[in-house]
Amino acid sequence: MEMNNEPKQIHGGVYLVVDPQAVNPRGLQQIRLALESGLAVIQLWNNWKQITAKAEIVQLVTDLAKPYNVPVLLNENWELLTETDADGIHFDLPSDNLTLIRTAVGRSIITGITCGNNLETVQYAIDQEMDYISFCSVFPSGTANSCEWVKPATIAAARALTRMPIFAAGGITAENLQQLLPTGLDGIAVVNSIMKADDPKAVTTTFNQILQLQKR
Repeated sequence: MEMNNEPKQIHGGVYLVVDPQAVNPRGLQQIRLALESGLAVIQLWNNWKQITAKAEIVQLVTDLAKPYNVPVLLNENWELLTETDADGIHFDLPSDNLTLIRTAVGRSIITGITCGNNLETVQYAIDQEMDYISFCSVFPSGTANSCEWVKPATIAAARALTRMPIFAAGGITAENLQQLLPTGLDGIAVVNSIMKADDPKAVTTTFNQILQLQKR
């Protein structure tokens, strides 16, 4: 595959959150298959535990995604942006240091943030000219158990405030995704749906097909 050197951007689609603990041969194969089927974004979750070779893990995933022109983001851990080719950072909470972080990194980066039912976080993202927002959690989820329960009406209210891409996360399946389409979201963030799938390509394709219904 030829390398695509166009600037990386986020528009919507399927956003894969990867636990660094799962960056092993099988996990990399799951990611590769999803990329082949049209993955839009990868985020490395802030769950490093005993991993010391953080930069190496980040670069490994970034190099895997490069031929597909898919951005790789870090969950917190912005310092790794100065050591790797990762494309940006995803915040769990608003930061008072975003301007300083952008300056310290010294290059253009993609930024996004997790939102709950408080629209002040959405306004923060707008004011800081972030690239996207992601709501968590929209359904019960074992991997998004630290998030508050987000009402679809909150996502719809955010859509009225901004045209930046909106993602939803938490317990999303092909069966319940259509319930969220009326909110005006642009994409979904998933973990186990792809990383533990028997056929990651098929799962990614199905999610993309359902999301396309939103654009019709």
